[in-house]
Amino acid sequence: MSLSTSSDNQNLKSSSLDLSQAESLCLLRLSAIGDVCHAVAMVQAIQRRYPQLKITWILGKVEYQLLKHLEGVEFVIFDKSQGWRSYFNLKRALKGRKFDVLLHMQIALRATIASLAISAKVRIGFDRFRAKEGQWLVTNHHIEPQATPHVLDGFMGFAKAVGVTDLSPRWNIPVPAGDSEFAEALIPTGTPVLVVCAAASKAERNWLPERYAAIADHAVAKGYRVILCGGPTPLEKELAENIQSATKSVLENQVGKTSLPQLLAILKQASVVLAPDTGPAHMAVTQGTPVIGLYAHSNPGRTGPYTCLGSVVSVYDKVIAEQHPGRSIPWGTRAKGSDLMERIDVDSVIAQLDGLLEQP
Repeated sequence: MSLSTSSDNQNLKSSSLDLSQAESLCLLRLSAIGDVCHAVAMVQAIQRRYPQLKITWILGKVEYQLLKHLEGVEFVIFDKSQGWRSYFNLKRALKGRKFDVLLHMQIALRATIASLAISAKVRIGFDRFRAKEGQWLVTNHHIEPQATPHVLDGFMGFAKAVGVTDLSPRWNIPVPAGDSEFAEALIPTGTPVLVVCAAASKAERNWLPERYAAIADHAVAKGYRVILCGGPTPLEKELAENIQSATKSVLENQVGKTSLPQLLAILKQASVVLAPDTGPAHMAVTQGTPVIGLYAHSNPGRTGPYTCLGSVVSVYDKVIAEQHPGRSIPWGTRAKGSDLMERIDVDSVIAQLDGLLEQP
């Protein structure tokens, strides 16, 4: 197999490749839920351009549970909980296999090490400025530099690097019939429902439970059911209980009671989703459901719900201006502080919610 480049200069490492004659592509993106949702749009853009490609995706164990029914993709699970054994297991799983192209889409030392188990002639990574954690050492081609990209746009840079021109994100994440039926029984089509996915991966990124409760009471007063959703961790369960204790209304608590495909189906049935910087916000985007994102620590322009950036409630810009006065800071710089989410007020969220509820 030979790869052709769109540039006459064969040494131009960021030139676009043509995979029309290629047979196999390996994608390395291990985590997290929101990021793999972005990556699905990129994968499916490549599939539309190159339907002959056999795609193998090296993916984390948890993320696999969400995407395992994706069409036309073979998954190889990388279980980081196994420590150093995870690298040997990956090498064993890929023994004797050679890919035409590797898309190295994760900037993390463990991904850099994992990539050593993947045999591929063309190894595409981020541009030199972003190829940190040693990624530039294990790649020989890079995507074009991007000044201020959303994570999804950054991923689409990989599709562009292999000759894809239709970069508009679209998602088709299959859900088993039983899981769809579960969600439709919980939320019959047309039922007005606000789904609150209150917990982020770190407690400091969570909004206050009494403020979530105030939003829930407002939605119930508007005739909406409110369902709390999330994973089974003690942090998520405790936050849900605190929200229930603070509210005057009856809320439905599904936290820790659903699988990832069931949660995806619930988010599809929802009218609106309220969430901080967390995976379910991006899952909802893949289903076309409006999302109100709550941001203080991370730049919503980079990590916000891609199709719903206009309904984000953010204090990030203000906080960053205070923490770095008069300075030009790198795109995606995180704001620091354990109480930043307290600066998001209830009225701002209600304004966004009312705006979405008034839409058809």
